Amino acid sequence: MNVQLDSHAKTENEPIDYFLQDVLNGLQSTPKKLSSKYFYDKIGDHLFQQIMAMPKYYLTRCELDIFKNKTDELADLLIPENEPFDLIELGAGDAMKSTYLLEYLVKKGADFTYMPIDISGNILSILDKKVNSQFPALEVTCLEGDYFEMLQKAASLSNRRKVVLFLGSNIGNMSLEEAESFCLHLNKNLSSKDRVLVGFDLKKNPHIILDAYNDKEGITAAFNLNLLTRINNELEGNFDLEQFQHYQTYDPVSGACRSFLISLKNQKVTVGSVSISFEEHELINMEISQKFSAEQISALGEKSGFAITGEIKDSKKWFVDSIWQVQ
Repeated sequence: MNVQLDSHAKTENEPIDYFLQDVLNGLQSTPKKLSSKYFYDKIGDHLFQQIMAMPKYYLTRCELDIFKNKTDELADLLIPENEPFDLIELGAGDAMKSTYLLEYLVKKGADFTYMPIDISGNILSILDKKVNSQFPALEVTCLEGDYFEMLQKAASLSNRRKVVLFLGSNIGNMSLEEAESFCLHLNKNLSSKDRVLVGFDLKKNPHIILDAYNDKEGITAAFNLNLLTRINNELEGNFDLEQFQHYQTYDPVSGACRSFLISLKNQKVTVGSVSISFEEHELINMEISQKFSAEQISALGEKSGFAITGEIKDSKKWFVDSIWQVQ
């Protein structure tokens, strides 16, 4: 969930055009859907910070436990021996967790450049100020845009060994098929011996998982509904947020935790010049948060052309950071 400020070349209207195209394609699909990558405008960033601070939203604390208390183990598994490298973080957000690794590496005198990638320029600007304040001597290159486009940009900037962080169970925001495609693509954008850390939320008691996404305070609901507000503000939409309700599910067999917005009546919504019809009780598929078994993680890495070289779990064994190497 992160961004860099060395943005790829684009016309002024290009981001809006892609946003509009994706929204219209999704709302005219059956079933209707919206991409969770558009959750993160300024308000969405703030709401997600609130979600991460909720007592029952365990994911952030579990991975933070790893980065804060097992930093030396992480570094031993990730960092090339006595080689300069680029530390690339996909969806870096505010770098709350990775800051512990940055601090460890800086103190150890490691020769590296930090390259956070994020789709949100707002959160990247926050990260850039934070990291430069805390580590003024560290070279930071922020890259704002699509993961793979920015990975190619990073490769063009340096031929050093790459160490990629993909934290927060962001891999879980894809279906299993999408995750496999993503990892294959990731492998193709890296070179032999490059390393990747992927954070996976593990299957566990279903009540623990559902409680993390179905908060009584309504913050997750507001996070989902904010995407409709963003469509209204940026794409000339006219969604009435009072006529949509958040709904959360978790299937412990498949491991899929899904969020939806339900239309509360028959209604028509316009986005720009396009009219979209909703039936009462019709759903918009908003987001998946996939949970994984150890077997699924191993299979995903191997199918994608990686060798799994290690793993580190949090103290509760609810979350795992799996370390892979390009063969």
